[in-house]
Amino acid sequence: MGAGRIFAGLDEAGLGPLLGPLTIGFSALRLPDGCDGGSELWKRLDSAVSDEPAKDRTHLIVADSKVVFTRNPRGRARLERTALCFLGLTRSAHGAPSNGRDLLQTLSGIVGPTTDVLAHHPWYERLPEHLPVWTEEDLLARLTDGLRDALDRCDVQLLAAGVRVVPAGELNASYDQTQNKGLTLWLKTADLMGWLWRAYPEEDITLVVDRHGGRTHYGRLLAQSFPFAAVETVDESRGRSQYLVRERIPGARAMRIYFRERAEHYSFPVALGSCLAKYLREISMQAFNDYFGGLQPNLRPTAGYVTDARRWLADAREAVRAADLAPEVLIRTR
Repeated sequence: MGAGRIFAGLDEAGLGPLLGPLTIGFSALRLPDGCDGGSELWKRLDSAVSDEPAKDRTHLIVADSKVVFTRNPRGRARLERTALCFLGLTRSAHGAPSNGRDLLQTLSGIVGPTTDVLAHHPWYERLPEHLPVWTEEDLLARLTDGLRDALDRCDVQLLAAGVRVVPAGELNASYDQTQNKGLTLWLKTADLMGWLWRAYPEEDITLVVDRHGGRTHYGRLLAQSFPFAAVETVDESRGRSQYLVRERIPGARAMRIYFRERAEHYSFPVALGSCLAKYLREISMQAFNDYFGGLQPNLRPTAGYVTDARRWLADAREAVRAADLAPEVLIRTR
């Protein structure tokens, strides 16, 4: 067990689209005493990290992925540098993920799509054979070195970071079981909460999660996801819900969990999770478009969001017919 306290964050990307995966990104850092996981952490790492996109030539941008990513070469490169530099430092000697399959398995052995699930989504075979895709390797290396130095200087440890990828077929199977989109999102998120609880069994953890839609009350869901622990409701208000999950042993460790609106603006780990989730979704959609474009030349790509997804489905009839896929692995039911 190290000194300081663990601060972690979770955020999703792609809950609303009609095509492509849901992705849930997370990060966990051990911070020195007196440093929280919010604005103080951005300040301490300001030699290497910023929340201002205009500084992307010299800094890694950690912020809401809607701020970091824009659908142009600079925006893609900005997002990729943030994702690969942080992921590279969690993999120690292995360095940054070197290909798309490597990237997809950042949580291998923890939670993630099974080989069988992926086999029903053949476009994952089109994940990039080499990373990075959108940025220069030498710049990526320099920014990684700068991030490593900044973390060491501030006595901040990047413990873990990754993405839970939920392909459309897996998502639809869960919808069939739950009959509720919000409950499915909870179950996929709770997988990561459970992993975090198990990964650091002797340490207190502060976890911030971007609020799930308009949901305010999470106590019952937490009690179901942590049946071996006591769940205390600390506060449930309009902008923030707070809970304490504690082992049923006197003096045992605890996890304090906050669900907060716009959490990526207040929590560095959430903002980083947001960037990781968005990067995995963009890489997945690139593979999706490469696969179907190979079946139907000149097919205009899609990002998967509802209006354009409907356009794509009308345009892609030839490719969809050639792929001969079950509808539930392609099109979301909710």
